[in-house]
Amino acid sequence: RDLSSGINAEYGGDLVKIELGVHIDGYAAVTAHTLVVGATPEQPATGVKADAILAAHNAAEAALRLIKAGNTNVQVSEAIQKITDSYKCTPLEGMLSYQIKRYQTEADTDKQIVLNPSEAQKKEVKDIEFAVHEVYAMDVFITSGSGKTKEYNTTTTVYRRTEEVYQLKMKASRAFYSDVTNRFTLMPFTIRAFEEETKARMGLKECVTHELLQAYPVQQDGDGVPVAQFKYTVLVVPNGNIRINGGLFDTATCKSEHKIEDKAILDLLAQSANRKAGGKKKKKKAKSAAAEAVTEAAEQS
Repeated sequence: RDLSSGINAEYGGDLVKIELGVHIDGYAAVTAHTLVVGATPEQPATGVKADAILAAHNAAEAALRLIKAGNTNVQVSEAIQKITDSYKCTPLEGMLSYQIKRYQTEADTDKQIVLNPSEAQKKEVKDIEFAVHEVYAMDVFITSGSGKTKEYNTTTTVYRRTEEVYQLKMKASRAFYSDVTNRFTLMPFTIRAFEEETKARMGLKECVTHELLQAYPVQQDGDGVPVAQFKYTVLVVPNGNIRINGGLFDTATCKSEHKIEDKAILDLLAQSANRKAGGKKKKKKAKSAAAEAVTEAAEQS
């Protein structure tokens, strides 16, 4: 639905996904959140919507505890599969989580986490190990349906520039593409960013036809059932990781008849998501020991 005018009472009970991304000089941070309009701890969402949302939330939280130096994408995928099975749900086929580098999106890196990979992806995706100082966009899509996707019948509004080369024929196309190149580099953009949207769309078609621009069409579950999404950006650091956005979700707003019973997964989710502050504690202890030594020396003199 078009929520440009805000969310009000007429959307009560709708499942809504909000996704945002920003970049500074090519270094991006992305996040996404799912909610059911009007759901509260007193009147929680139930049924397949609650199943998908709780499965997606717990899957994202489990991934956060596993994206650490020395762990692998296989560990993340296996944990998420166990969680979605618990809620009788399925990861949306082929959805990517990926390493973020400057001016790079999901298509530009070999370090990926693929949930419910397609047959083609099973042959292409590599087993990877997370390393210190890497940055990842962890993106979890969970559905109560089959997990197969199809394009939603709506107008595509988000695109990004590719590295293809083609001499555009139409003047409107050349002017539009020049504007895209100057304003958005290789990062995704929305057609709404152009003051004259109708004029921009005139130049858009030729650019997409000749693959100068890649479209990001809206996808839906093939069965037409709800899809929940949680997404965050996480930095891998020597003593764990740092989630720099996302994570604000009240699980009491959803109530499912299913629950996680796998002990290993429950133990994983029970772990603190905060990184260890070992270095600071050691430094504090060292200062304390030094102070005690000075005091003891003074007393002896």
